[in-house]
Amino acid sequence: MAVKRRRARALIGLKRARARSACWSLVVHGGASTIRPSVLQPAREAAVRAALAAVLDDVAKALASGAPSLDAVETAVRRLEDSPLFNAGKGAVFNSHGEHELEAAIMDGRTLEAGAVAAVRGVKNPVVLARRVMERTPHVYLQGEGALAFARAEGLEIMTPDYFWTEECWSSFKEARLAATARRSAVDSGSGETVGAVALDRYGNLAAATSTGGMTNKMPGRVGDSSVIGAGTYASNASCAVSCTGHGEYFIRAAAARDICARIEYAGNDARAAVQAVLGRRVGRLGGRGGAILVDRAGHVLAWANTDVMYRGAVTHKTPVRTAIYRREPL
Repeated sequence: MAVKRRRARALIGLKRARARSACWSLVVHGGASTIRPSVLQPAREAAVRAALAAVLDDVAKALASGAPSLDAVETAVRRLEDSPLFNAGKGAVFNSHGEHELEAAIMDGRTLEAGAVAAVRGVKNPVVLARRVMERTPHVYLQGEGALAFARAEGLEIMTPDYFWTEECWSSFKEARLAATARRSAVDSGSGETVGAVALDRYGNLAAATSTGGMTNKMPGRVGDSSVIGAGTYASNASCAVSCTGHGEYFIRAAAARDICARIEYAGNDARAAVQAVLGRRVGRLGGRGGAILVDRAGHVLAWANTDVMYRGAVTHKTPVRTAIYRREPL
């Protein structure tokens, strides 16, 4: 009997080894921004590139060693949430009450399971909470006080408001309040550095995650596309994994992330054609600005935006870590 068990375990191990491939890919973004390239300070540019490269390098090592794509995107986004350089987690922008409301989503392309949170305050890493929602509740989406109560029950880190305070975001908030002259005036200050990650692992599984602090001077309770499954975040092994960034209302109206995946799955579009059709035409024609990162089931990577600036980076099993910021800069 013991021999049979050993043989069975050996057979399972052999099957897993055969299923494992050398192919893996990772793409991250730190947001598409309406800021003019000419006013982007060299010191900030260098800091952003270094932060993206560090995340890519560390998570790439895990993927190369066989880490699942779901772990990879959670880790990448969590690391970016911990940086004050991006509009997520620690660097989140202020709403119209001078408070921080965070949102995030994560999706498993193998099972189509997903978790999302919105309008949460104090949670250090919303992407971790989103994964807990996916794996430890019967739900997909929690928001507000319910999401915060669940975070506390799970023992996640809850921070005081001063943890999220940055001089840059406070200055943008004051400028946005002065500029808001009408009830529905634009509140995007040009600092839309939402973060996201998409990955393909060595087992052929895709995953996506996105996190943001939303828009500067937004109304309390406002929810953007980042946490909306199918709008700002989507992953399916049948097509691709996508994380979007930009003016969320337009991405929600276009169901952008799911549309990109559907065009690849059903219409046979390649990654670039699908992204350009959805972002360049559908979202763009509605008046939306922003971008998306993508990895498809074959491991092809893409980052595209209709803004002049998009913080982004990629690494695969056959290409080294590279980062880009400007529209015409190759990735």
